[in-house]
Amino acid sequence: MNENRLREQICLFGQSIFDRGLTAGSSGNISAKVDDGWLLTPTNSCLGRLDPARISKLDWEGKHLSGDPPSKEAFLHLAMYQERKTCGGIVHLHSTYAVAVSCLPDVNPDNVLPPLTAYYIIRVGTLPLIPYYRPGDPKLGDAVRALAGKHSAVLLANHGPVVAGTSLEAAVYATEELEETAKLYLLLYGRNPRYLTEDQVEELNRIFPRS
Repeated sequence: MNENRLREQICLFGQSIFDRGLTAGSSGNISAKVDDGWLLTPTNSCLGRLDPARISKLDWEGKHLSGDPPSKEAFLHLAMYQERKTCGGIVHLHSTYAVAVSCLPDVNPDNVLPPLTAYYIIRVGTLPLIPYYRPGDPKLGDAVRALAGKHSAVLLANHGPVVAGTSLEAAVYATEELEETAKLYLLLYGRNPRYLTEDQVEELNRIFPRS
């Protein structure tokens, strides 16, 4: 996909995400890889009102090349790209249900959400929790980098998910699946739900491997 089309796709997905209430105000950011760098939504921009021409472009050192100034959370995306060579797009949101789960004190930090559905396993797999860091803290990028090689998605405590995909479309779909699973988890909280078994999860991972 050429760069102009990818800029338009970022705007279309951003508007869809915003219109459905998956992020609010100027929160959240989206990025996508291009041949000579990567694109990122600008700082303080609303995902529902993006301009393709103003989307930031950066190189692989994180240097700003063109467009408006990039999101201050650019380092989260760069860490994912550098550790996941097959990554084509990344979505970071402050989505309500995922953030709510990230605030719970009793989740498993190695895998926050249990295997409730097959589609969650196929699109996300496991979801480690990264301890709280203030927004913009460079240590948060280091924490993401430490997990990104083995996980396509991470959950930032009291903050939100960062989700990578082989394409921008794949990253968006995985983010939406994560949010729906977080919603299911909260709806079922304390009700002793039936999870997929280890054998069922293993079968899904074998038949539907994630890059």
